[in-house]
Parts: sequence; C-alpha cells; structure tokens
Amino acid sequence: MKAVALLSSGIDSPVAIYLMLRKGMEITPVHFRQSDKKESKVLELCKVLSKYGKLNEPVIVDAYEEQAPIFSQLIEIGKAKWICLFCKYTMLRKACRIGHKIGAKAIITGDSLGQVASQTLDNLLIISTASDLPILRPLIGLDKEEIVRIAKEIGTFEISIEQEEPCPFVPRYPIVRGSLGEFLKLEILMNKGTL
Repeated sequence: MKAVALLSSGIDSPVAIYLMLRKGMEITPVHFRQSDKKESKVLELCKVLSKYGKLNEPVIVDAYEEQAPIFSQLIEIGKAKWICLFCKYTMLRKACRIGHKIGAKAIITGDSLGQVASQTLDNLLIISTASDLPILRPLIGLDKEEIVRIAKEIGTFEISIEQEEPCPFVPRYPIVRGSLGEFLKLEILMNKGTL
C-alpha cells in the first residue's frame, strides 16, 4: 500500500517511517524545507531509511512559499499563538494533495501524544481535519526514550541530532488546547484564497 509521510530532520518522523516500512508500505516522504542544512539531513535520513523498505524520492516543499504567508496573516491579526497548529494543518493538507496525486491510501506522521503543543488531543483533532486520507501515527503511545532507542537501532539518531537552525516560525507561547470552533473561524477569516 502506498502512503505519504511527513518527514522532518528530527528524531520522531524517521522512526515512524521505519515502523511503517516494516509493515510493507511504499512511502513517499514529504519535507517542508526551511534551510539547506535541514534538507541535506532529510536526504541523508532517506538514504538510511531506504534500507528498510520501499522508500521513494522525497517531495520537497518550500515552507516559506507554502506557509509563511499564512503565518504572517496570523501575526497581523494578533493570533501568532496559532502558528504551530496552522503549520501542521498546512503540512497535512499538502501531504493529502500529494497523496491523492500518487494514489496513496494514508498519511504517516511522527506524532507522539503530548510531546509538543501540536500533539495534544485537542490539537490533533484540529490538525486531522486537513486530510480526507487516514492519518497513521505509529508513535502515538511511545515515550521519547522508546523513540530514541529505535532511532539509535536503525541508524537515524546521530543524523537527527546534528545541530541546525531552530524553526523560525515558532511563537513564544503556542496554543496547547485549541478549539476546533475557533480554528474554523480563523480559517474563514484568513481564507481569502490563501488556505
């Protein structure tokens, strides 16, 4: 079965991809590029992961082109705390579009419940509305130690922890328990052809 997977340069998403490759899925990674360093790490991670199953060439999306205008709008209307939610939402929406183009049946993410602001149950509910494809979250019940152990075993950990620039978009106080109703109102407010 074909799937697309959100792939960052961090620890979690490569492990999620590895677990689904072991299940026999054919995976096309989708990476939102913020810098040359992050992109080169992703390409290195793909080399390692390709040893474990059918991994296609990654699709690289320019985060500044795809997402920065949305983040600027949020800042302008005084809703910067929603940036992380809209970030993940736009990633899933783009992955869904790519998935439909290539005949994928699911989207894979490295979400692990409660690890960061976008991964609380409230926020996962909101983010999930971006896709009409099933979203597979193989790490959802694992803690960080378990994920790190697998990353070390499969050879992705050392690549993932290499120094890189932090995400330039992260707000000082991201929303932890977003309301779907408020999110939808914001989306309508901003959705003059942007989202």
